[in-house]
Amino acid sequence: MAMVETTETPLLVIENLHASVDDTEILKGVDLTIQPGETHAIMGPNGSGKSTLAYVLMGHPGYEVTSGSIRYKGEDITEDAPEDRAQAGMFLGFQYPEEIPGVSVVNFLRTALSNKTDTDYTILELRLKVSEAMQELGMDPSFADRYLNEGFSGGERKRNEILQMAVLQPDFAVLDETDSGLDIDALKIVAEGVERLRTDDRGFLIITHYQRMLDYITPDVVHVFHDGQIVESGGPDLADRIEQSGYENYRTGLATG
Repeated sequence: MAMVETTETPLLVIENLHASVDDTEILKGVDLTIQPGETHAIMGPNGSGKSTLAYVLMGHPGYEVTSGSIRYKGEDITEDAPEDRAQAGMFLGFQYPEEIPGVSVVNFLRTALSNKTDTDYTILELRLKVSEAMQELGMDPSFADRYLNEGFSGGERKRNEILQMAVLQPDFAVLDETDSGLDIDALKIVAEGVERLRTDDRGFLIITHYQRMLDYITPDVVHVFHDGQIVESGGPDLADRIEQSGYENYRTGLATG
């Protein structure tokens, strides 16, 4: 009897995605497929549309998808609300995380995890989860009782994003320029946290301007983003080439594969 070949459903499939903000087209036909367990990196100059892609993936209401589609775990989520995407296991690490005065880190995580899992966790239960995650990430336990991002340094804000991932355990995480504003020590801590969270079924999309983040997180695929599109894809060596030559060739249309 003939064997039937089976293929795993991709974690994320973006097809010919176009999106605008205030009637200005930013994404101009993005195609991208990420399989479970894969880490992809998107590199590109400022203003190329990288962060727009992150926000559109998470359903930010300020961006309008004008054509194309986003499929997550085989389901079309192009029109889904941000909270539905989060509940389905998607996560966004912001470039500039917001302060939320009066809301402690542990209370924020309790609410987020309860909404994601439909389980009403007690503060004690959540503290145990947070404490375990913080220990693995090498974070000071007192961090959990501070107000979310209030008075945090850039490195502390980014480590808090990694803590959120460790507690929420998303299936797919988008990290939007997580390396922005970090010194080398903070960058290493954040990168090590991401590496601990990599699994055979969890996917990552790392958006960055510089190659230095990829010195600590080795992606499976690197994409170059320019003028709202992916213009080249390759292995980790592509990031090294960009570090040496910059993005000028893509601006002038002279890049080669």
